[in-house]
Amino acid sequence: MTRQKRRKIIRARRTATGIALVAAISFIAGMTDAIGLTMSGDFVSFMTGNTTRAALSLQSGDYTHAATLFAAIFAFVAGNAGGIVIAHRSYRRIFNVLCAVGALLGLAALLQQTDMSIIQFCIVVFAMGMINAAVEHIEGLPIGLTYVTGALSRFGRGIGRFMLGERKIDWTIQIVPWLGMITGAVCGAIVARSYPTVALAAVSAAVFAVAAATGFMPRSLRRRYNQNVTIRRVN
Repeated sequence: MTRQKRRKIIRARRTATGIALVAAISFIAGMTDAIGLTMSGDFVSFMTGNTTRAALSLQSGDYTHAATLFAAIFAFVAGNAGGIVIAHRSYRRIFNVLCAVGALLGLAALLQQTDMSIIQFCIVVFAMGMINAAVEHIEGLPIGLTYVTGALSRFGRGIGRFMLGERKIDWTIQIVPWLGMITGAVCGAIVARSYPTVALAAVSAAVFAVAAATGFMPRSLRRRYNQNVTIRRVN
């Protein structure tokens, strides 16, 4: 086997593994978003929608709801930041990020029977922000896990370039997050309606299951799906 052929096989395996991870995590994100929307009436990963709803609440004078949505937006941003810190200070990046997300969703599930709905909501939003740090790219192509507007935009632009004669098809993987999210959202809606008291616990268990599955990933792949962080120290 030539070196070039070997590299193609290795790259194909990396891509396939990355696509499987993105599909699984997007499925979880869609499931969580459907459950969160059913329970709270607001989005737990769609911050564009929450921003618009916050503006409408301000306009109508519903300042409590607006404050809740702004708190959710802050929690989402903080979750993304926290996920990056965990990912880049961990030997098993994906595993540790997913375990942290699973633990947060488990905590939110425990708060379901208490009078802490806003705190529970923000914890779930924080977890959805954090999960984005699990996989940031596949072979250099940016991937969104909890929001699919960007993925659909990149997919549409890829179709446009293909129509103009460009024959690269790597943009087709951008449809994976959307497929994962829509199937996850359908499952989440069913679980939320049929088993509302254990819905978040079910998602938490799913996250831990995916985290356990990443333990079988070859060591060489564990850092392939995250951007490198360059830390400059000023003396």
